[in-house]
Amino acid sequence: MAPAGFPASLPLCVCLLLVCGFAQAGRLLVVPMDGSHWFTMQSVVEKLIHNGHEVVVVVPEVSWQLGKSLNVTVKTYSISHTLEDLDRVFKYFSDTQWKTPEQSMLSAMFGSAKGFFELLFSNCRSLFKDKKLVEYLKQNSFDAVFLDPFDVCGLTVAKYLLVPSVVFARDIFCHYLDEGAQCPRPLSYVPRLLTKFADTMTFMERVWNHITYMEERAFCPQFFKTATDIASEVLQSPVTMEDLFSQVSIWLLRTDFVLDFPAPVMPNIVFIGGINCHQGKPLSKEFEAYVNASGEHGIVIFSLGSMVSEIPEKKAMEIAEALGRIPQTVLWRYTGPKPSNLAKNTILVKWLPQNDLLGHPKTRAFITHSGSHGIYEGICNGVPMVMMPLFGDQMDNAKRMETRGAGVSLNVLEMTADDLENALKAVINDKSYKENIMRLSRLHKDRPIEPLDLAVFWVEYVMRNKGAPHLRPAAHDLTWYQYHSLDVIGFLLAIVLTVVFIVFKCCSYGFRKCFGKKQGVKKSHKSKTH
Repeated sequence: MAPAGFPASLPLCVCLLLVCGFAQAGRLLVVPMDGSHWFTMQSVVEKLIHNGHEVVVVVPEVSWQLGKSLNVTVKTYSISHTLEDLDRVFKYFSDTQWKTPEQSMLSAMFGSAKGFFELLFSNCRSLFKDKKLVEYLKQNSFDAVFLDPFDVCGLTVAKYLLVPSVVFARDIFCHYLDEGAQCPRPLSYVPRLLTKFADTMTFMERVWNHITYMEERAFCPQFFKTATDIASEVLQSPVTMEDLFSQVSIWLLRTDFVLDFPAPVMPNIVFIGGINCHQGKPLSKEFEAYVNASGEHGIVIFSLGSMVSEIPEKKAMEIAEALGRIPQTVLWRYTGPKPSNLAKNTILVKWLPQNDLLGHPKTRAFITHSGSHGIYEGICNGVPMVMMPLFGDQMDNAKRMETRGAGVSLNVLEMTADDLENALKAVINDKSYKENIMRLSRLHKDRPIEPLDLAVFWVEYVMRNKGAPHLRPAAHDLTWYQYHSLDVIGFLLAIVLTVVFIVFKCCSYGFRKCFGKKQGVKKSHKSKTH
């Protein structure tokens, strides 16, 4: 039986608990990236809101997805381009990948994507031109900035406000993770971005890995010149990308070593791969009907992501022909014109619950563009993949999954209907693909804490502690020659050379003393006998 005083004390206890909860709540500034990048970042923001934090999201007034369906304070700023301009430059970039894919670092930086990036970088100038918004940001005391570094502006905002920052990204373009986190990435076994190499490289692959790194060092500053020029204007001093990235407190990277190859990491790098994975929900009546009608053969899920809506007609017809040759029902997320040769087993839909379908026991294969979200949903649900990478990190993701025997990668430009048919039949009928993806799934899920909870913890950690300076390596304060110990090597080499020189001189002097006089005496003795 409860004590008599219990009911009276209960409200007080509840109040104390609420006060403790509110005392720990903080104020977070979010500077996100548009498109698919926002989907997973949004899940972290939603949980931070649920935990009682005040969140302010800063977005341009024109975007695809940003700031929608969020119960937060959203601050917008006007920009010079329209949504049509954004669609146009991205469509030009996307269409180029179906003709001449830009799969090297140089082509990715200075090819059709250049215009898209320039448009993104220009947003930051527009943000800081909005004096009212800038004043609002300065007056509000934020505990941290939560940002996606893809367009660089979040890094500039954090440096301008002198607020600790948390980066949220799949990977960091160029060599700026190495520099920003002072994280060694040995070129002998850590492949560079966009090389499509495994960690066991041949001699020539290691040569190209070094060349790619040198290209990054030479050309990346030029690629980000617009972004650094804007940052220099805002901060009123010359700024480099290294300066912007070196301030980061915590790096939340949407990957793990089930997908990526092992490499050295620093203590402020946290892996949250699979953050978009969740328990599948029951299917709607429409999709449940499709699945049930598939019979014993099951279904195949086909999606090229949220950003690619159309495929060239000839390629779409090749794909449709291949899909018609398999007995499975194919659910194809596609918004382009319907291919004239579309088979009865292929159903076109404008949207599909991808994760929920992948989690269904009747799903046999997943055709994907190899974006990180889709790859991890395939891993989490244990579905073997046929991969058709188009751009960015997709080629590397496909290579990693193929190396692990969890799928087949196809070249979208060169593949034929026969290639796609054979790849689908292989991953569906060859049990090794299913076994390998299930093994990866078990490894990925064998973790002490869910990726979403881990991401939320580290954002709150930075907010509570005003950064994480104790995790920042002292390498940031060293010059390049100190970092590589060239001064120490030079000093020790000078000592060794000095000792060798002294020993040589001493030996030479001793040799002359011991043997030089005897030779002189013999010569003089011979001269006297004559």
